[in-house]
Amino acid sequence: MKRIMIALAILLSVQVADAQVKTPEAAKKAIESAKAASENPKKATKVATWLKLASAYMDAYNAPQGSAWLGASKQELQLIMGGEKPVSVGNAVLGGEQCTKEVYANKELYFNQNGQLIMINVTKPVDPEALAKALDAYKKAYEVDVKKSKEKDVKDAIAGIAKKYLDEGMNCYMLDNYAGASELFAKAADASATAPYSVIDSTALYNAGFTAWMVKDYERAKKFFEKCLEIDYYYEGGEVYAKLADINTNLGDKEAARETLEAGFTKFPQSQSILIGLINYYLENNENPDRLFELIALAKVNEPNNASLYYVEGNIYNELRQVEKDEAKAAEYLQKAVAAYDACEGINSAYEFGHIGKGIMYYNLAIELQEKAANELDDAKWVALNEQFTQALKNALEPFEKAYAVTKDDALKVNVAEYLKNIYYRFSSDGPEFEAGYKKYNEVVKSGKPL
Repeated sequence: MKRIMIALAILLSVQVADAQVKTPEAAKKAIESAKAASENPKKATKVATWLKLASAYMDAYNAPQGSAWLGASKQELQLIMGGEKPVSVGNAVLGGEQCTKEVYANKELYFNQNGQLIMINVTKPVDPEALAKALDAYKKAYEVDVKKSKEKDVKDAIAGIAKKYLDEGMNCYMLDNYAGASELFAKAADASATAPYSVIDSTALYNAGFTAWMVKDYERAKKFFEKCLEIDYYYEGGEVYAKLADINTNLGDKEAARETLEAGFTKFPQSQSILIGLINYYLENNENPDRLFELIALAKVNEPNNASLYYVEGNIYNELRQVEKDEAKAAEYLQKAVAAYDACEGINSAYEFGHIGKGIMYYNLAIELQEKAANELDDAKWVALNEQFTQALKNALEPFEKAYAVTKDDALKVNVAEYLKNIYYRFSSDGPEFEAGYKKYNEVVKSGKPL
């Protein structure tokens, strides 16, 4: 899963505390007064009336967080917040990082392990629609400002509202509320597009689509990703194409998925996500497998030292081998798969997946041969199949041993050890080296930890 696009260092930014932050009660009264003025026909024609109403709603929005600001230390907040005490204090996880969570009557404060405030989550707003109402008031102010004397002020204020929506979206994202995040990112995009600010926020559009995609709201995600393509925003070398293709696939439109991937590959041939998407498409739909190798060849031109391309090539040949009915052709695919996996090692001997791909291919081939032998009634053919089975299983040993040696991923080591344990057990009576291999990897599997 690709990460969300964060245009601003929201969680690490230091915000200056607003010395004029109103209490929730004062903010409510200010809204009532400003709203009454806006309903007066004479005052409703004045720019100042709507600016005051917008400001009142913004004060209401800011009121629950009080004087807290991102980047503040616990010690600083203790001084600034006076007698305000948390209802409870506990642990939480944000973005995979452990943090401390302080719960107050109207908000939650999250601190990193250094004691710095990294997120403010308002749980009891003065008005849940304060930002939307402030935006409407600014729009009205711009409308009645015939001379546009306050255009810059309104423009800056709308930009600020868009930023607030982005912050709120990030809060939802960090709290794993992806549907809520999508709604807020969309509001950020809409706010940015509002005159006189009138900015197309590609980041907000992408984030709205990405978070909708995360919760499998494909129709919604499609709308935002298509908008990204309309404005020539592709994210990380074409990721928008890959996501849109996945969406089309899930919506049952395979042709649209293929067209999207082909268009993406033309523009971003180095994109692995697009390439893998194309490979999966042609394999799953049994369409023109030669096109797969054309695509890989093109990718190799851009990244000749990318071992993963050869790994993918090996996987494709192995897939073709498994579905090929002609034994001679299947054997040819096997050798080509071996050559591709070996090429991985030639480029980067520490690339574990080339070794693993080769090992799994031989291991699965051994299983196939074992199953064929079990159903073979001809004694001579049975013997031949068993000899092939034994050789395939032994062929898997070396690549798995190399994978175990080079990978730095402990979980992957344990998975590889499972294969090695099974192989060594099969040959444990053939000599002490096989028995020792079985004991070694059986211990790894039992303990769940590499030796």
